Amino acid sequence: MSLLPLPAPVPSPAQAAPLPAPAATPARRRSPSPARLARLARHVLTALPLVLIGVWLAADWRGLYDGASHLAAADPRWLPAGVGFTCLTFVAAACIRQGAIPERLPPLPLLASQVAAGAANHALPASIGAHAVTLRFLQRQGIPLPRAAASLALYALVKPVAKTFVLLALLLAAPELIRLDALVPDHGTLLMTGVGAAAVLAALVLLLATVRPLRRAVLGFLRTALTDARLLHTMPGRVLALWGGAAALPLLQAGVVASVGASLGLPLSWAQLVFAFLAASTAAGAVPAPGGIGPVDAALVFTMVALGAAPAPATATVIGYRVLTVWLPLVPGMLTLSALVHRKLL
Repeated sequence: MSLLPLPAPVPSPAQAAPLPAPAATPARRRSPSPARLARLARHVLTALPLVLIGVWLAADWRGLYDGASHLAAADPRWLPAGVGFTCLTFVAAACIRQGAIPERLPPLPLLASQVAAGAANHALPASIGAHAVTLRFLQRQGIPLPRAAASLALYALVKPVAKTFVLLALLLAAPELIRLDALVPDHGTLLMTGVGAAAVLAALVLLLATVRPLRRAVLGFLRTALTDARLLHTMPGRVLALWGGAAALPLLQAGVVASVGASLGLPLSWAQLVFAFLAASTAAGAVPAPGGIGPVDAALVFTMVALGAAPAPATATVIGYRVLTVWLPLVPGMLTLSALVHRKLL
């Protein structure tokens, strides 16, 4: 019996023709990676200081023009001294910053951070810009946030205390050169100042007494700050850097005022000009203005006029002082800020 071949299987409709390929779905848009976002933020922060320079120029170009015109007519022999005093203020600020932290910081990056902080200080009130730059620098150096914030508090506390001692020492050293009768405020002004200070202190005490989380945070911060302060004052090098820099800083700033005043022929001695700056900056330092511009300027002009200067050269001296301490370091400071951000030191 012969075997017949079986018929070939008939393909099913599904196998007869291949199904059409599904339409390509659009690729899902992926969110940027954290590394890419970090690079973008660093580029933006690098360019931001240059934008701030342009904004500052547009907002205060008249002050720059007036100051430059006054300095153009000044005696050029004194202006290099003012520039030198301005540069040394950054060294003094770096010394205070190092003295306020137990760890040793790299000197050149620390100095560069203070040049950048000086430029940022003129953008925000109450030294917020300078403190923000320094806080970020300390964190990049491995300092924990609570201890970095405690060092900023110690820096802010030591500066007015040292300035007050320098002012008292100047009064004791040269009492005959300084006339205080025109500078002492009347009883009404003293009463208003005392009432205002008492009201602020009472409000702070009430706030701490009623808000428990805030009280806990403040107490923890104070414990950290006091622990670091006790440790620092067992280290002679840190004590010298902290208090020596804090005492030298206002004298260097006053040296800029005295140099500009001498170049413009202001009829006041160096001791009187140093006293005028110390008194004016102490009295107006509590007003939260960017870089102290405004209140300190008005108080400085008033103090110099009270000591015997004419209003016009006193005003010109303050304008020239601002050119040397604000405008001259502004561009290098902003470029330094950009470089530190680019090098990931901020």
